Amino acid sequence: MSFLDKKLPETADAFSKMRDSIFKDSALDRKTKELIAVASSVLMRCEYCTEAHSKRALLNGSSEDEIAETIAVAMFIACGSQIGWTNVYDKIFGQQDDKNNNACCEKDDSCCCGEKK
Repeated sequence: MSFLDKKLPETADAFSKMRDSIFKDSALDRKTKELIAVASSVLMRCEYCTEAHSKRALLNGSSEDEIAETIAVAMFIACGSQIGWTNVYDKIFGQQDDKNNNACCEKDDSCCCGEKK
């Protein structure tokens, strides 16, 4: 964050303090938090963050298999979100009229991600 350090040192300091307050053992251990950060980084498409948090996850006891599964879960969520984030697909293919504007989970008794209501 070199530009923040130079241009906005208070902001850089606040960001560092926030990171330090989050990435410590508490209700969730550091390993779990780093795995969550890996998944979040994949979803945010931040290559730097994905690599950094994967390294930190390893340092905090994660295995490569755990990191691989974490990435796979994030990829599944990204894929599934493209199916259910909008009803425009039904509109495009003429399977829904403009009056029926429900989200995917409101159309029937199950969600696009496989969960039952």
